[in-house]
Formats: sequence, C-alpha cells, structure tokens
Amino acid sequence: MRAVVTRCASARVEVDGETVGELPEPGLLALVGVTHDDTQADVNKLVRKIAGLRILEDERSALDLAAPVLVVSQFTLYGDVRKGRRPSWLNAAGRNHSESLIDQLVCGLRDAGLHVETGRFGAMMQVHSVNDGPFTVLIDSADIA
Repeated sequence: MRAVVTRCASARVEVDGETVGELPEPGLLALVGVTHDDTQADVNKLVRKIAGLRILEDERSALDLAAPVLVVSQFTLYGDVRKGRRPSWLNAAGRNHSESLIDQLVCGLRDAGLHVETGRFGAMMQVHSVNDGPFTVLIDSADIA
C-alpha cells in the first residue's frame, strides 16, 4: 500500500458538489493506493505509521494530538509512467481488493482512537486542501519494518 500524507490546516472531499468528508480541524490528509499483493499486514503497517507519524505541531503525531485524518482512495498512486505518455494502471488493485483494504485502514485508524473522515470509493472526487507547511510525505508499506 502507498500513502501520500499531508499535514493540512483544512481539507475536504466533494462528490457532485456535496461534501462527503472533511477535516473538522487541522490534521492529516492521506491519499491511499492499493496494489494486488497488499494484505492486512500492509494495512496494519500503514495504520501504525499514519497514526504515529510525528509531522504535526511540535513534532507530535495524530495520536498525540487526537488530530483527525481524511482518507481518500487514490488508485493512481500505482500508476506506472516509465513508458510512453499514458500511465499504466496494471499495478493498481481492482475495486474488490482495494476497497476492502481501504475500509480496513479506516477501521484501524478509528480503532486507534482517531476521528477519520473519508472520500467516496470509486467516485469522481474533488479534493480540496490547505497544506500546512507544506509538509507531505510518501509512505510505502513495503518499506516499513
């Protein structure tokens, strides 16, 4: 699994002009992608990393501050642009596999005690964010011990 995690002053996701998920206060925006061989172990790694990542005020984590997290599914994180001018989506998992793992990630963050909002899986979403810093990091579960 991959996540692009941004420290945000505010963020929201809209579908057809309706806000479907929003940070109620400053927190983290996590764009999350899933590949074919991702498992519950990858979910667990990402939950621990996102919740404990010390990138908020005074080098504290979302857990330290009870900061909210907005999770948005983002299959394009597994786009391959090495050849040609069109990305290949072969490395992005299909809906059946990825939706389940995204849901497990959201549940894991909630179980950790965090307030979590989401986008709408598979929908055309408009993601609005006011980045704080800006401070953005890329997390790949394959790189987490």
